[in-house]
Amino acid sequence: MKKAFVTGASGFTGSYLCKALKEKGYAVKALVRKSSNIEQLKKLDVEPVEGDLADPETIKGKIEDIDIVFHIAALYRQEGVSKNMFTKVNVEGTRAMLDESIAAGVKRFVHCSTVGVQGEIANPPAAEDAPYNPGDHYQVSKLAGEKLALSYFRDGKIDGVVVRPVGIYGPGDTRFLKLFKHIYKGNFKMIGKGKALYHLTFVEDLAEGIILAGETPAASGQVYTLGGSEYLPLTDLVKLVAGILDKPVSKIHIPLWPVYTAAFLCEMICRPLGIEPPLYRRRLDFFTKDRAFDISKAGKELNYKPKIPLKDGLTRTAKWYKENGWLD
Repeated sequence: MKKAFVTGASGFTGSYLCKALKEKGYAVKALVRKSSNIEQLKKLDVEPVEGDLADPETIKGKIEDIDIVFHIAALYRQEGVSKNMFTKVNVEGTRAMLDESIAAGVKRFVHCSTVGVQGEIANPPAAEDAPYNPGDHYQVSKLAGEKLALSYFRDGKIDGVVVRPVGIYGPGDTRFLKLFKHIYKGNFKMIGKGKALYHLTFVEDLAEGIILAGETPAASGQVYTLGGSEYLPLTDLVKLVAGILDKPVSKIHIPLWPVYTAAFLCEMICRPLGIEPPLYRRRLDFFTKDRAFDISKAGKELNYKPKIPLKDGLTRTAKWYKENGWLD
């Protein structure tokens, strides 16, 4: 029986990864914080190990008798988090996990980065070798964490692989809930032309891809983009979700620049006062920046094949939202 250690196991992607690992016969340990909800992990017979990436001392000696570490945990982008905190968790926390894994004799380390390290894509779809172009503190810290992991792998300190997920969604997700909710309630308005390309990955496909990165010997030292099989303009994505929800969508497009200016002013006024801005520029990235990626490398070298078509995945997600009352 192979033994896996998963960070971020109580989160969205991590919980699906743990489930997939258990279905493949792995024994799984999971790094969790004191505040983590571990009920689902207990149901999966995953062994919780308490520790916090923000405090490396708490994870010392916690990785024992493990074949593969899947480092999924990260401090995700949100307002009100300092640059130093992003660095502490996403860079120094990664360093601590790498060092502990080396000390424990781990055979492979899979580091979960993000396509966000490439920022806005100039020539979509972007392959793994497209230029780095991080656009905020979160992406900068994830880039530093990715480079750190790659330096360990390529210097021969530990065998490892980097994976970059694309737009993760599925039942249990909250990131795309706002889109579904606004469409369901009939108050979604497109900002700008809606031509930005969007690429999504159903979470079960992602979990399978992450495991393949852990199990494929030839993947050592490589970077792989893991995404769904298709991408499309934002207007088409909105129409697809609206069709699934059986809701009409407004044809009105709000000009970008007035909204951008309002967001800028909100930030300038609110942040010095320690107030959360009601509107900020980063949220407009959803409407303006291309997010389309080439997943052929993972297909060729990992045999990664997304199984869930976009419409099916969105339908399953919408059904879950409805059943749990999240759209009301």
